Amino acid sequence: MAGGQGRVLELAVLGSLHETPLHGYELRKRLNALLGMFRAFSYGSLYPCLRSLLAEGLIAEEQPAPSTIVGGRSKIVYRLTAEGKERLQELLTQAGPSAWEDESFGVHFAFFRHTEAEVRLRILEGRRSRLEERLDAVRTALARTRERLDSYTLELQRHGLESVEREVRWLNELIATERRASEGPERDTTSTDE
Repeated sequence: MAGGQGRVLELAVLGSLHETPLHGYELRKRLNALLGMFRAFSYGSLYPCLRSLLAEGLIAEEQPAPSTIVGGRSKIVYRLTAEGKERLQELLTQAGPSAWEDESFGVHFAFFRHTEAEVRLRILEGRRSRLEERLDAVRTALARTRERLDSYTLELQRHGLESVEREVRWLNELIATERRASEGPERDTTSTDE
């Protein structure tokens, strides 16, 4: 799939189908719930994505048995192939800057349960770093232009800053939790043989 947006949709589709085979309508609902929280989801992009994944052999279509069809029209069910599972794992190991961006961070985060701890930590730390850079830039710009902005624009800027600061605090908590989990349970070093 080409482009960052296509890769995000590819990850979302493969990750959703990894959970369970789905027909198009169910997949659209699941993707809307998943992607809708983070960015607008274009339904017009789903079926081209599915055709591309089919052509690459990453997913397969299953026709329902004729005896299970009710109401005339059968629904094609999509399922992940072995190649699709490999591609999903490949996408889940990508922890570079594209995984930290607004567009793709939420989708990566939604599938963290299938992602290795080291990769999760790199994505969380990268996202935090990206947001801290954004905070610094906005604070600097706001300090230079504060006297030229009306009260509503200033309020909007303050709201944006608070939202990003809240996400940074949330990321700090997640990173601390990930680090504690990776350290494992503390071992008792005292001897019981005394």
